Amino acid sequence: MVVFEEYDFGEYLYERDHWIVFLAPNQSNLGTCVVALKRNEKFLGNLRKDEWEEMLRIISEIENAVKKEFGATMFNWGVLLNSFYRQNTPPPHLHWHFIPRYREEVTVNGETFDDPFFGYMRPRPPKRISRETFLEIGRRILRWIKV
Repeated sequence: MVVFEEYDFGEYLYERDHWIVFLAPNQSNLGTCVVALKRNEKFLGNLRKDEWEEMLRIISEIENAVKKEFGATMFNWGVLLNSFYRQNTPPPHLHWHFIPRYREEVTVNGETFDDPFFGYMRPRPPKRISRETFLEIGRRILRWIKV
């Protein structure tokens, strides 16, 4: 059994049979989410067919929601487990990073989100936003997803 409180995946949004979707704590790219496998696993190659199929559904759901709600231009997906191999971290756990990318600025609750490195893969520092705006981002994504 996975204890998700050990991980800083973010705010719970919704779940399916095999995956849980979280709104990531860092919203420097508006709508960034983490999609975590419910069972203990650390290798992408060990996913079962039904888990892959459900992941395809989630990819479609989240991409469509963020495109419709915020006008994202494109999306990056990644499975990056590097930080789990540092000292004093929870055990490795398979999860996906969903990172929307924007050619244009977007405003949510009066807070502006830009993507100065659009077209490049450069890490960005965490963006400070209000809790109200953070929760509004999650609500607006969920408007487009049937849970």
